[in-house]
Order: sequence, then structure tokens, then C-alpha cells
Amino acid sequence: METYGKILLIAMPAFLLLVLFEKWYGWKKGMETVQTMDMISSLASGVTNVTKDVLGLALVILSYPFFLRYFAITEVPSTVLVYIIAFIVLDFAGYCTHRIQHVVNFFWNGHLIHHSSEEFNLACALRQSISGIVRIFIIFLLPAAVLGVPAEVIAVVAPLHLFAQFWYHTRHIGKMGFLEHIIVTPSHHRVHHAINPEYIDRNYGQIFIFWDKWFGTFCAERPDVPAVYGITRPVQTWNPVRINFQHVALLARDAWYTGSWKDKFLLWFKPTGYQPHDMQLRFPVRKIENVYSFRKYNPPSTTALKTWCWIQLLVLLFFLSYLFASIASINASDASAIYLYGIFILLTVYAMTELMDRHPYAWVWELLRVAFGMGVLLVTRDWFGIGAWSPVIPYIIGGYFILSLSLSFTPGIGGGQRYRPGSDRLIR
Repeated sequence: METYGKILLIAMPAFLLLVLFEKWYGWKKGMETVQTMDMISSLASGVTNVTKDVLGLALVILSYPFFLRYFAITEVPSTVLVYIIAFIVLDFAGYCTHRIQHVVNFFWNGHLIHHSSEEFNLACALRQSISGIVRIFIIFLLPAAVLGVPAEVIAVVAPLHLFAQFWYHTRHIGKMGFLEHIIVTPSHHRVHHAINPEYIDRNYGQIFIFWDKWFGTFCAERPDVPAVYGITRPVQTWNPVRINFQHVALLARDAWYTGSWKDKFLLWFKPTGYQPHDMQLRFPVRKIENVYSFRKYNPPSTTALKTWCWIQLLVLLFFLSYLFASIASINASDASAIYLYGIFILLTVYAMTELMDRHPYAWVWELLRVAFGMGVLLVTRDWFGIGAWSPVIPYIIGGYFILSLSLSFTPGIGGGQRYRPGSDRLIR
């Protein structure tokens, strides 16, 4: 937990700089691929995901050490070879997991957020799930366990494998010659994120593309079919917490109300998008019929709102960086303190993105967040030990909370206006 937090302290600024560089590069070349609010939403999603991971909020039913203990038939020496084997096994496991997430209704919920952006850029690579609390796909690492790959090798290779999937989320790199036959390239992954009928549910590979070619799921990008991004059931929100649980909420509603007892149990494992016939009539779900003519989600935003959201994001990253840098000391003072901190991070993301959505009750979430934060300051007379850095900082944080709550009522930033998806204006 602490080690992963320290890795993220280095990775987060690097990712942010690359995201900003892509925005600048697109502006410079006259090919904008980064929309400000979409980018902030993606970065906020990344914040929720890494917070969940660092706090260890996941239930592992079967662990890799368990497989290693009972299924290893040999032991691979700790050489470069063992790391290569681990990387290949992890990639095959990633292909299998990725494919299941796309084709099974319940597991799609844990991956939907990654595809929820209607743009395609480096920022959307950071849209990762917080809803996958139960990890069951560890079973795909069984081949590594059989070969006796040490658990510490998997622990080192897994973050590297994950970070290596960041770079190809871009529209600024074309086809890459002979590499198109070996690794996943931006061209391959543009196809994967597209909702065009010609492209949908293709190219599941994470690092190597030959899995798709071997198992019949490969599709090359075509110059005559420009990719359209998103999902066929648009999420219509910038709020990553809402996005994380939208699909499973629809499944739960259908399972509760359907008259078919068979569907109550089986719809969870039906193909993605399946809905019982009686629920199609009672609760029809909007689906994009023509991918070339739908309106992207983009509530009107003032310059003041965009500026304030940027400030909020930077403050959020400050709070997150302090958490990652101080996990050990925070945890030592009170084992529950890091989970309270996690709740605060979640409330911050929720309140900020509700404001971006122009939700009329965004101020309620901001009030909850500020009340929570001020409560910590007043009860502990500190902010999770940050007073040791400087006794002035807790007072600065308190002033920030008061300013933030005030601005949530300010016309042009908050002001109680709301947005109706599909329209071009705000209503009261």
C-alpha cells in the first residue's frame, strides 16, 4: 500500500504533464482531441481509482500466493527470463479478462467507465473502475503459478504492465509499420474504443496484439471508417462515481421488476446490453442508433466554471499527494484515518463533477464535503498531521473550504442552474 502510493507520487505528475502536452500539441496542430471538462472528468476518475487501490479496498477471493503454493510444479530462477514470462502471462490474463468484461453483462460494469468518454486521448486512459471491489480474474494467472513465478515478481511487473497501456490512447500517432503486427498501437486501440458497427468489441489486447489475431478478435483501422468514441448507451454525466455504478443499477432494476424469474438470475450473465423483453417495454434505455449523428455530452460551461474546476482539480491532487506521501504516519496515528481521508477524496470528486454537470443540487454535495473537512479540522485541530509541516497549513485549508462553499452558490460557477442533456442551454 505504502510502496504503491510512493510509485504514484512519481507517476501522477508524469501522466498529468503528458495529458497537458497532448492538449497543447492538438491546439498547436489544429487538431483538438482534448475537451476541458471531459479531461477533468477523466483525471477525477483516475483519482478515485488510485485512491481505492492504495487503500486496498478490494476483496480477493483467490490470491496468487494461494495458486503458487498449491499448483507450482517447478520454480523459475529469478533471472530476466522470469520477468519476461510474468509479463507475457499477465498480458494473456489481461486479454482474457478484458474480453469477458466486454461480453458479459455484469462484468461490463467494471469496465464501462474506461469507454465512457466520447473523446479519445491520453486522459481517458485514466478512466478506471472503482466498482470492481471483488477480484476474481486472478485465476488467469494460474499459468504463472504453475511455472512457479514468484509473487514478488508479479507485484513488480503488474504496475509496469498497467502503466505501459497509457501511451496508445491518442489520435496523434498514426500507424506504426511492422509494430502493428506485434504490439497494441494507437491505431489498434482507436478501433477498440470505437462504437462503429465495423469496430465494436475488437482488439482486446493490452500490450501484445497477437492474442487478438490468434483468437479472431482483431480488426484493423480503416481510413474510410473514422472511429466514433464512447458507448452505445451514453452515460450523460461527468461524475465518475455515477458512471461506475450506472450499469449495475440498471441490471438491479431489471432483475427486481422483470416478471421472468429466469431473467432475474440469468440477466447478469447474459451478453452485454441484454434486457428482458418486458423491461424493454417498461424501462427502455436510450441507445445510439446512428453513431455519426448523436450529440456528445457537453453542458454549457463559463470560463469562470472551467477555471474554478481546474483549481479544484489541482487542490484535489494536492490532497491526494499528501495522502500517498503520508500513508504510514496517518495509518500509525489511527488505522481508520486513511479511510476517512478516502471518503473525503470521494466527496471532493463527487461535488466537483456534480458542479461540472450543472446539477441543481451540486451545492448539497459541496456542503457535505466542506462539513466533513471542517469537522476534521475542528475536532483534530489539524489535517491528518499536516500541521507538522507548518501550523499555518490547516488554517489555509479551512479558508479554502469556506471559499469553495461560497463559490458553489455564485452565478457563472454554481448558482443552482442545471443542464438537460440534449439541449444547448441551462435551465432553472
